Amino acid sequence: MREVSWGLLVTGGYADVAMKAKAASTTTEFVAVAQDDAETARAYARTHAVARSYGSYAELLEDDEVEAVFVALDPVDHAEWAVRALEAGKHVLVEKPFALGTADTERVFDAAEAAGRQCIEGVMPRHHPQFLLAKRLVEEGHIGELRHIYAACTASLPAGYFRRFPERGGGGLLDLGSFALTAIRLFGGAPERVYAEEVRREGACDHHFAATLRMPGDVLAQFEVGQEVCRGDTLEVVGTTGRLVFRDPWFCRDVTRIEVQRQGPPPHLDPVSEYVDVDPEGAYRCGEQYAVSRIQFDALSTAIANGTPFPYGRADAVEQARVIEALFASAAKEVPVRLDG
Repeated sequence: MREVSWGLLVTGGYADVAMKAKAASTTTEFVAVAQDDAETARAYARTHAVARSYGSYAELLEDDEVEAVFVALDPVDHAEWAVRALEAGKHVLVEKPFALGTADTERVFDAAEAAGRQCIEGVMPRHHPQFLLAKRLVEEGHIGELRHIYAACTASLPAGYFRRFPERGGGGLLDLGSFALTAIRLFGGAPERVYAEEVRREGACDHHFAATLRMPGDVLAQFEVGQEVCRGDTLEVVGTTGRLVFRDPWFCRDVTRIEVQRQGPPPHLDPVSEYVDVDPEGAYRCGEQYAVSRIQFDALSTAIANGTPFPYGRADAVEQARVIEALFASAAKEVPVRLDG
């Protein structure tokens, strides 16, 4: 398969992960990078061995060699530059969160349809074989009937980190919450009702956010995210006869197995664990550093090269945005919010 040529619009740190992953990819080549300062862009290009650099985002979009663009800017700028990239004829990957609301999300996909191009929200782990296997295990009944999903993604972020500033689209829910919500929706479907609580200081982002979600089929889900909370990455998918326990759900560092816990015998019922290989034939090369980022780009570049749809699209991104809006509304009003009509 041929390599697909990508351009990068960058301010955020997740772009660095993409740059480090590209060396191991046979499907993806970053050929151009743009920042809002020409010298900064040149230095970034030199550091990451990218052929061309531009001192404005608009200049990169005029580069005819660039087939697809990774929008890794401040969240407040995602929708604008995603639309402009699509209008320039590029496919688009937007770093999470896709946009700051449902209206902007719809606007981006309207632009994609008008341009005949594809776009997707960049939530890396859902492309990883760990998640592909886990979804199959749940669907095939390996943990019985689904009952509960618990997810957490927390960290103590530096004081000056761009994700802390509300004017830049920061906050725990929009950033780390994208991982938790994507997993909950992947396994449980579209939430019917949500109730949320948040902690924020005056003028600041939500730096601690927790919620309970009512899912179809009487499934409950809970998550917590935080920007001033000790680091924690957790995902458990619980059924009537077993549970899936993910060792590193969001960044998938050297993940080769999923733990399946099943209830043990009486009288204590202590859980008994077995482990299932996520990539027994080694096709995804999961042991490589930054594999989760490479796997995401491999999936999208393969779709572009083959002329096939991206694995996630408008319906997924719009649903994610609707749930986030409902969660913010619930936290602000201190009441549950329904999403099912």
